[in-house]
Amino acid sequence: MDIIDPAVSDYLLEHCTPADDVLRDLAAETRDAFPDAAGMQISHDEGELLTMLVRLTGARLAVEIGVFTGYSSICIARGLPKDGRLLAFDVSEEFTDVARRYWERAGVDGLIELSLGPAVDSVEALSGDPVIDFAFVDADKISYPAYYEALVPRTRPGGLIVLDNTLRDGRVLDPSDDYDIAVSSLNDRIVGDDRVESVMLPVRDGVTLVRKKG
Repeated sequence: MDIIDPAVSDYLLEHCTPADDVLRDLAAETRDAFPDAAGMQISHDEGELLTMLVRLTGARLAVEIGVFTGYSSICIARGLPKDGRLLAFDVSEEFTDVARRYWERAGVDGLIELSLGPAVDSVEALSGDPVIDFAFVDADKISYPAYYEALVPRTRPGGLIVLDNTLRDGRVLDPSDDYDIAVSSLNDRIVGDDRVESVMLPVRDGVTLVRKKG
């Protein structure tokens, strides 16, 4: 299912703050180096949305689950204040080696702490206090429910959790494989979770904004 018509997609990209050389070069290298995985990289308009959301929430401590080659990390870090911090979690050294180079080039490497390993374990190892201001989840879909349950108690009242790919190309309407079932079940869980308020947006492959009540 085409969530966004290609012509509308092009129009959206033409009418948001344009990517700079760092982001353009990162996108190009990702396509060249990892052609089979390049689709995991967020689009530029979604990146600009992340930057704006981080700024609007006044976030100082952000969490990213699923770094890939670092495009979204740069966008999140650019929305943080100079003394802000982004805790970035991924399992791939190959992908994140690219990310590290571009974080440095973008001048945000000093804001980002990368941890390699299972993200659920890393998040659960954080303080049990609600200290997270902003979180972005774009990793393995099977673990989405586990990521969500680890993040919500650690997110401050008024904090924001952003989940990517919550439409799964429309397959959540009739989920059949384990990945689509995991995302669909989380979508249903969020709607019934009285700890939060949420809105699902038809941005790219579906972006859900979850605000912790307080």
